[in-house]
Amino acid sequence: MDLDQIKSSWNEVLDSLLDQNRVAWIAFFDARLVSFENNELTLDFSDSQKFANPHDFKKTRNSDHTQSLISAIKSVLGITPTIIER
Repeated sequence: MDLDQIKSSWNEVLDSLLDQNRVAWIAFFDARLVSFENNELTLDFSDSQKFANPHDFKKTRNSDHTQSLISAIKSVLGITPTIIER
């Protein structure tokens, strides 16, 4: 599995996450996939600053939301990565 493969299925991952946990989907929907190395998927949220009014959901993301994201990734891609946020 490489980053391009994850990117090509990311909308499917987000759809699965939305079915599981709408709040987690809101917390991760604007994440940009940065890298996938050593089973670590790095997500970047800097685009959330581009709007007139900030919508940084970092405060709403918690370990349950991250687990929901990992579960969605596993169901779609068959991998269980560690999530790194920056």
